[in-house]
Amino acid sequence: MSRIAYINGRYVPKSHAQVAVEDRGYLFSDGVYDVLPVHGGKLAFAERYLDRLDRSLGELRIEKPMSRAALLHVMNEVIRRNHLRNCSVYVQVTRGVAPRDHKFPKGVKPSLLVMARTWKAPPPDLLAKGAAVITVPDQRWARRDIKCISLVANVLAKQAAAEQGALEAWLIDNDGMVTEGSSTSAWIATPKGELVTRPNGTEILPGITRSVVLDVVRDLGLTLQLRPFSREEAYAAREAFLTSTSSFVLPITRIDGKPVGEGKPGPIAARLREAYVKAAHHA
Repeated sequence: MSRIAYINGRYVPKSHAQVAVEDRGYLFSDGVYDVLPVHGGKLAFAERYLDRLDRSLGELRIEKPMSRAALLHVMNEVIRRNHLRNCSVYVQVTRGVAPRDHKFPKGVKPSLLVMARTWKAPPPDLLAKGAAVITVPDQRWARRDIKCISLVANVLAKQAAAEQGALEAWLIDNDGMVTEGSSTSAWIATPKGELVTRPNGTEILPGITRSVVLDVVRDLGLTLQLRPFSREEAYAAREAFLTSTSSFVLPITRIDGKPVGEGKPGPIAARLREAYVKAAHHA
């Protein structure tokens, strides 16, 4: 069955979806995107994700392609036409099509793409054993809080991880502190069991799964520190884990080849994953 995508007002087979060669997303990475989770055929935490999309558009001064209600309708229609239940919806907005010129074009409509695909849950053996990460220098631009489509530094970091047999790369700033993963948020639990993750700012993307887990942490009464942590502190952590739209809460058991804690998934990450899944299904 051919997958269906929405592109600039039309629902078409994904293989037939096309953009103009002068689309500024193609020429300049002049656009933003977001990825929303779908559980049981229903968008989860949609308002949080769309708030972030609106903020990214505002920071780049790109016009909204349609109202929020209309965009929700398009996303749900893409889910329906593809007969999907558990999947992710990808939304991309670029500044539009115009002759190549760095400055903003006038009178141009933004381009909108919406597509969906089934996701695969982390395999049971990964949850049982935990993931490995490596650390690499953070070489991204200074506005990481904007979810823009220019991701070449993230791609290089993820490829470096894959070439070393790791799932993810944690990015290290000039002060030796972890910012986040190439496509995930980074967390540790200290030897005392205190959870640590970097506060929102221009250094990191404000992860939506991360925001839900922060709510869960507070609801469970766990001790939380919103602060940067160093690579060395991560090496010495009791537990480490990542959060993301597709992985939920995933334990990390090796960092740069060094075991984290006892070298196996810990109870804190497991508890948070269970609580997140419950929250997602009731969102």
